[in-house]
Amino acid sequence: MNELMAIWAEWIKPSAGLPTVQWSILLAIAAAAGHLVHRYTGLPKVTGYSAVGTFAGLAGFNGAAWPLQGTGLFLLELGVAVVLFEAGGRISLRWFRHNPMVLVQSLAESTLTFVLSYWLLGVLGMPEVVAESLALLAMAASPAVLSRVVIDTRAAGPVTERALVLSTLSTLYALTLCSARAGMLPRGEAGLSDTLLPVLVVLGLSVVVGAVLAVVLRAALRVMSPASENTAILLLSLIAAGAALAANFGGSAPLAALLGGMLLKQLNPRPWAWPRQMGTASSMLTMLMFVLVSVVAAQADWSRPVASLVIGLVLARMVAKVAGVALGNVGSGTSWKQGLWVGCAMSPMSSVALLLVSQYVVASGPIGRQVAMVALPAILLMEILGAVLATLALYRAGECSRPWSPAVRSISSGPVRES
Repeated sequence: MNELMAIWAEWIKPSAGLPTVQWSILLAIAAAAGHLVHRYTGLPKVTGYSAVGTFAGLAGFNGAAWPLQGTGLFLLELGVAVVLFEAGGRISLRWFRHNPMVLVQSLAESTLTFVLSYWLLGVLGMPEVVAESLALLAMAASPAVLSRVVIDTRAAGPVTERALVLSTLSTLYALTLCSARAGMLPRGEAGLSDTLLPVLVVLGLSVVVGAVLAVVLRAALRVMSPASENTAILLLSLIAAGAALAANFGGSAPLAALLGGMLLKQLNPRPWAWPRQMGTASSMLTMLMFVLVSVVAAQADWSRPVASLVIGLVLARMVAKVAGVALGNVGSGTSWKQGLWVGCAMSPMSSVALLLVSQYVVASGPIGRQVAMVALPAILLMEILGAVLATLALYRAGECSRPWSPAVRSISSGPVRES
């Protein structure tokens, strides 16, 4: 691919630069692949996006530098921030007051994921600080992948809602702990007990930025209609500004957006009705995010020793998610079978994990490279396989209104409109 790009670059001189042309073509192919995969197999579109990014990464596409920096890093942070803002806006703190076992369930599955992953990686010979960092990463599920699966399958019900909430909460824990841990790496391999102050700093700064974002948006909603395209532009602009400010002051941009969405939900509890323009912009950022993650992760080391570590981490994480949800299932309002499907639906990993891995690499090169060696293949595997498992779980739970049957179009039927 690099040789083809070099030949191409000799005679084409795009005004926006050759990387812009490359990314535009890659996203166009990803959009078409996502549509075809969903239409003819019934799988979510994200599997098509990830497959295209994977093929591009394996073919040597060099449009994404690692570790992420500059425009690529900001676009990933913005995409994650938009997704997490929407995910935070679905969480009502009043729900936890009436059903506190949901919080117990969330803490149980995240804690068990960390403990089991850390123990297994230690048994497999990973250094303590690397095993600890990977175990913290394993806590994070992917609200981005799960929300796309929910949209594509038109899922709704207790399993869907519980999986979205638990995925969002696990992401909150991982963002707080990993951001603080990455900041401690240059000072030495300190234990988790020494990261309490950095955790409070990251969480405090993110809360401040998120609170400002929520208050400004609440004030805007008093005079602007939620269905206005200007409201969508204002929302995206404020999330982008908040992401830049949070990262600059030492907080976490995705965490600030997540907390901002949760706080806005408490200030404005009515159902949100963002305009169609917001959905289109969010979908574009989400697709870019999935393609970027798969392009970067596909360029990782795929040697046999790494494969055993990746498989071990993935299996330990999946078992811990299911077992943790089951442990906290008593009194949570769901049946044991529903708890099983919730745990399976939480299996995807994607952009949040990649963003945290990039933080580790920037904070400490030697440790970060060891973390990335295992984390990148695991992220790519669970972005694709996790989306499939989440789809299966939601269908088995009986909450998908769209039947799983690939659309077969005859020659005489004409084009089928995508809903």
